[in-house]
Amino acid sequence: MAHAILSASGSSRWMACPPSARLEEKEPEKTSSFAEEGTLAHEIGEQIIRYNNNEFTKTTFTRRLNKLKKDKLFANEMLDYCDAYAEIVREKYLNAKKITPDAQLIVEQRLDFSSYVPSGFGTGDALIIADGTVEVIDFKYGKGVEVSAIDNPQMKLYGLGALDEYEMLYDIQKIHLTIVQPRLENISEFTITAADLYSWGEYIKPIADKAFKGEGEFCPGSHCMFCRVKAKCRAYADEQMILAKYDFKDGPFLSDIDIADILNRASDFKKWLTAVEEFALDQAVNHGKDYPGFKLVEGRSNRKYLDQDKVLKALVDYGYEESILHKPKELLGITAMQKAIGKKAFEELLSDLVIKPTGKPTLVQESDKRPAWQSEDDAKKDFQEVI
Repeated sequence: MAHAILSASGSSRWMACPPSARLEEKEPEKTSSFAEEGTLAHEIGEQIIRYNNNEFTKTTFTRRLNKLKKDKLFANEMLDYCDAYAEIVREKYLNAKKITPDAQLIVEQRLDFSSYVPSGFGTGDALIIADGTVEVIDFKYGKGVEVSAIDNPQMKLYGLGALDEYEMLYDIQKIHLTIVQPRLENISEFTITAADLYSWGEYIKPIADKAFKGEGEFCPGSHCMFCRVKAKCRAYADEQMILAKYDFKDGPFLSDIDIADILNRASDFKKWLTAVEEFALDQAVNHGKDYPGFKLVEGRSNRKYLDQDKVLKALVDYGYEESILHKPKELLGITAMQKAIGKKAFEELLSDLVIKPTGKPTLVQESDKRPAWQSEDDAKKDFQEVI
């Protein structure tokens, strides 16, 4: 799927920090289970809306839904949330038809706003178009942060795309922007006139032009949270180091105001440190990067059963009551099992059925006593040199 360099979803970032867009373009886009979960929820929500709108039969709907349910990220609660989103869309559409009988409901519509943002486009989850009004509805499946539609730049860009596409047909005067976030019971709405939205579009044009060219000033802030280059961005690092350079007042102890200020900054500071650590580890493991004073070692790992059925059989055959070997619906964990049957019996009966996987590589200071980590490729090369 193609992605715009100046995406609507990243607009709060590239509008605040124009050079970030081109820097992000050079970094691979990493997915996550949360993003994949959101994609699946959107697909389910789309099918429910289309079925509610009589676009296909119940048999077709059931077949499509069953296929989506096979996804490893599917959970029954996801269907409930998608139903809630689809019901809101349906209710809004039926209300629009009462006023405009030929009102349209369009799902997953590509919206082009390149008149204001170079090569800019996005996808509207649901659009309801009627005389004088277009409503853009965005489905947010995440529950980490409540999202507001009020003056939301992503939603306003979608609104500009909808205006450019449909204004001539429907003489649109107002744009209604709605965010539906069912897992947080959040329905946020914002209405703006077409004239004001066009004015805003003209205002962001020069900003978008700078961002597209990779020009402008770096400007760190809360918008950096999802930036793909924040781990190595000097401007963001300088912003975070303000905490380290904190100018404390005189006296042996921090004041309540000092502590409150530190706490207020600490969350972003910790997130930045984590981002730098994860970036450095990825570079060391996957790209062979060496950082002065640091080395890769094998991280910690936990023992696990090689085959739980064989563990249970070995213990029952030896004479242990099965009831003492189980927690509800599962075998006791390794530490609990060792305590239940004793260390000696554990070693005699289960030593061949318990493994300790290789720990994931981790980056530590060179003074760490653990030996340096070797990748499989490095180990193979060393072996070949020996023979």
